[in-house]
Amino acid sequence: MQSTFPTVTVLGIPFVKTTAANFTATLQQRITQGQSTFVVTANPEIVMYAHNHEDYHALLQDADFITPDGIGILDGAKILKQPLPERITGFDTLQTLLKWGSDQHRSAYFVGAKPAVIAQLKTLLPQQYPGLNIVGLRDGYFQDDTDVVRDIQRTQPDMVFAALGFPKQEQFIQAHRHVTKGLWMGVGGSFDVLAGAVDRAPQFWQDHHLEWFYRTVKEPKRLKRIAVIPHYLQLVRQQAKRTQSRG
Repeated sequence: MQSTFPTVTVLGIPFVKTTAANFTATLQQRITQGQSTFVVTANPEIVMYAHNHEDYHALLQDADFITPDGIGILDGAKILKQPLPERITGFDTLQTLLKWGSDQHRSAYFVGAKPAVIAQLKTLLPQQYPGLNIVGLRDGYFQDDTDVVRDIQRTQPDMVFAALGFPKQEQFIQAHRHVTKGLWMGVGGSFDVLAGAVDRAPQFWQDHHLEWFYRTVKEPKRLKRIAVIPHYLQLVRQQAKRTQSRG
């Protein structure tokens, strides 16, 4: 982990304690300087997966920055009496970087999502981000990383966005980030939202930290994912008690 920002550790995962604006400014500076950067945007589901899978937990420690993507992380930090300023979501960070990349004529590589989503992005991205140099658009349905990684190495993008879902996207990034001197970031289902295949919650729901609820109503299969939250909060309360008893 980089020490650019102070961190708050929730169940063994160190989250950056900063604002979204400060965070993206730091990423832009690092991209400009050609500094290799691995970003994880983590919600309670990822934290719980790491809690139950030691290898994934160890892998996350290799990331340069882990951002609090999800209101549950902010709730956890509050329970620990170490509040975080705000959510730093993968989708918002992605959008900010794409706009900046377009303004600065930077290059980006997109890997992940379904073929239909990638086909949509081929049309939409050049319209929305005309200055962005899109050096690769690959769907996530490959058995072997070799061709994709060779292509990333050949094109040397400033930014690689992997929408492969966790833990696969973080495993992919950790294994291959050495082939460029740029940013690598796991963005989950963000390509679907960019392509318009999945609606983002309206602003009201976002402002009231109810995006998760909106998406669960729209996609009931997400209920299973939301079910980890109570167990996660219980574990965070146990962490808070242990910290208090030590203090």
